[in-house]
Amino acid sequence: MAAALRRVCRAATFRVSSLSCNQQRSINTGRGFLPRPRPLPLLLVTGGGYLGYEHYRRRGQQEDGAPPLLATPTQVALYRSFPTRLLSRAWGRLNGVELPTWLRKPVYSLYIWTFGVNMQEAAVEDLHHYRNLGEFFRRRLKPAVRPLCASSCLISPADGRILHFGRVKNSEVEQVKGVTYSLENFLGPQKRLGNESSSSFRDLLLSSPDNELFHVVVYLAPGDYHCFHSPTDWRVELRRHFPGSLMSVNPGVARLVKELFCLNERVVLTGQWQHGFFSLTAVGATNVGSIRVYFDQELQTNAPRYSKGSFHDHSYVAAANQVFNVAGEGGVVSVDGGGVALQKGEAVGEFNLGSTIVLLFEAPKDFIFNLQPGQRIRVGEGLGSL
Repeated sequence: MAAALRRVCRAATFRVSSLSCNQQRSINTGRGFLPRPRPLPLLLVTGGGYLGYEHYRRRGQQEDGAPPLLATPTQVALYRSFPTRLLSRAWGRLNGVELPTWLRKPVYSLYIWTFGVNMQEAAVEDLHHYRNLGEFFRRRLKPAVRPLCASSCLISPADGRILHFGRVKNSEVEQVKGVTYSLENFLGPQKRLGNESSSSFRDLLLSSPDNELFHVVVYLAPGDYHCFHSPTDWRVELRRHFPGSLMSVNPGVARLVKELFCLNERVVLTGQWQHGFFSLTAVGATNVGSIRVYFDQELQTNAPRYSKGSFHDHSYVAAANQVFNVAGEGGVVSVDGGGVALQKGEAVGEFNLGSTIVLLFEAPKDFIFNLQPGQRIRVGEGLGSL
């Protein structure tokens, strides 16, 4: 019996000694039996599952009339750690890939069915005309389908849904009901201020004590028309670009993440209209890393690297007596010493997919919104009147 055991041990020792060093190391460490973990898919799966669980858990705990349950700083940091900027750049490159003619109609038809796109409004209804997804997303509309409201001094800059609107109080703006963000963090420091005697950032923007500051938020879904237009006659004096995260701006996420619009990448156009201060902000989102302004060829969004908390200014006032020819996009835009003059309803820029437009403007106190929260709205429809 003892001799048999010795023979078995010698045979096992011979087999182990005949293995390579790498094979023995794999046996000792277990690497040969378990696949090497991939950190990015693991982060996406575990993080996405956790955020989804928290979302539904909070919905179950929320009571009618109770204050909103916001995501904790740790949860927001986890969300921001997702490579949404990298994914958005990859999505942008995918959108630019030319599709074979035979594949265009099936792909676009699936998108139309999924998001409820009305192709009867498109300037070109033939799906084979659009060479790639990017061209289809940025499709133009027939001129007659978006008439401008003549009775309103302010019209909708985009197709979408009204998330929130009203007066700005205490320098805090509501992104959705009950969830606010700082006006100063959103716009950044202002070089040109109105009421110097006031300590409130909101009051500093006002040119007259008889005026108020108003805001309106329009959310563009993926199936909406992706261009945005000038909501009134005004002059753009400054473009301020805030690099940042590209988190989703879906209303469900906006209810959870405080100051979402201040954390995301955005392009702020500020200037003057007949009643004083006026600004239009295009807020980026996941898969919307590209924000284009037709009269500003220098603007580059979703760069691979950026400094957190930084912003980049470009003044149009200094560029006197110039003409930007952007034929086929926004037309010919004249620039003089007072800035870029935009007319009501004029095409200003575009998103790669859906996102959000935020208007902040000064107006007399008797300005009244003709809106309902959550209502659908289209370019050219009136927002309010005096």
